[in-house]
Amino acid sequence: MSSHTPLPMGSTIGILGGGQLGRMLALAAARLGMKTHIYCPDEASPAFDVTPNKTVAAYADEAALAAFAASVDVITYEFENVPAHTAEFLSSLKPLRPGANALAVSQDRLAEKAFLSINRIPVAPFAAITDLDRLEAELEELGAPAVLKTTRLGYDGKGQKIVHNMEDAALAWELLSPKPLVLEAFIAFEREISVIVARGLDGAVAAFEPAENVHRNHILKTSTVPADIKGKTAARAIEIAGEIVTALDYVGVLGVEFFVLEGGKLLVNEIAPRVHNSGHWTEAVAITDQFEQHIRAIAGWPLGDPTRLADVVMENLIGDEIDAIPGGLGVASRPHAYGKAETRKGRKMGHINRITTKKRAK
Repeated sequence: MSSHTPLPMGSTIGILGGGQLGRMLALAAARLGMKTHIYCPDEASPAFDVTPNKTVAAYADEAALAAFAASVDVITYEFENVPAHTAEFLSSLKPLRPGANALAVSQDRLAEKAFLSINRIPVAPFAAITDLDRLEAELEELGAPAVLKTTRLGYDGKGQKIVHNMEDAALAWELLSPKPLVLEAFIAFEREISVIVARGLDGAVAAFEPAENVHRNHILKTSTVPADIKGKTAARAIEIAGEIVTALDYVGVLGVEFFVLEGGKLLVNEIAPRVHNSGHWTEAVAITDQFEQHIRAIAGWPLGDPTRLADVVMENLIGDEIDAIPGGLGVASRPHAYGKAETRKGRKMGHINRITTKKRAK
């Protein structure tokens, strides 16, 4: 079968990672008549509950990876920190969608910002920090406050420190690893939004409307659609997201996070080469949700319609907030529990989509 031939129903989607995103991708695949095989080192992965096939093995285990690849028709991933060697090894055996290049760009903040800058996508001023002398010089250049970040493995506020002076910066340099680090100018933004965008195997692009995101303790708490932004700002965010997936020659769904500045100016904060937490609202009110859209894209099917049918607020259930299910949800809501065995403080346990109105006429 040609790598560009659409996969027939009954094909098997290989998914790297067994968390909630892998679980939701497996559910979407099943609705489309696909099977899934989930590969994850953690035997307690919640995605294992909803797949007929699973492999519990390390990402460095080439024998297990080869057996996994032999059992599937296409491979995707639910998180962006898949080891580079794993991605390269698997891509030599079966189609990997999105490709290894998207992982390489998104895994390293410096690589990501360089890619965006080269493609004239607006980002906050930044600098690579290799030692304390460079840190002092760049802090003076960018101005304080600034944000010192690890280049890899940072999420939900981890791997970063706000610095107000060189004393702060020197302490942060000692605490953060691995080196090098990246220093970013502190951005006084009005709000944060994100766009979930998809690109098909045929190059077609489809984007969902921007969601307005609110964080609590550095963890996404709510995503509200429609976002409180002007139409031209929303259109520009969607346009930028399309430029990014096209420049990456991307196949699948990608999340793009933006800062909205005064006057509607946009800066890209980061990209995530996967289905995204801020796109969970699509489950309840979009004709095609982000998980189905991703499966369609990587299977070589036509992309679905991303049209929104109602207003919605997605709320993450963190820690013991999961106890809101099954009681107290309200009529116009759609809950989703992730099936995680252990409830921990700060852990995403599920979400609720609260539908607020029918979509307003334009």
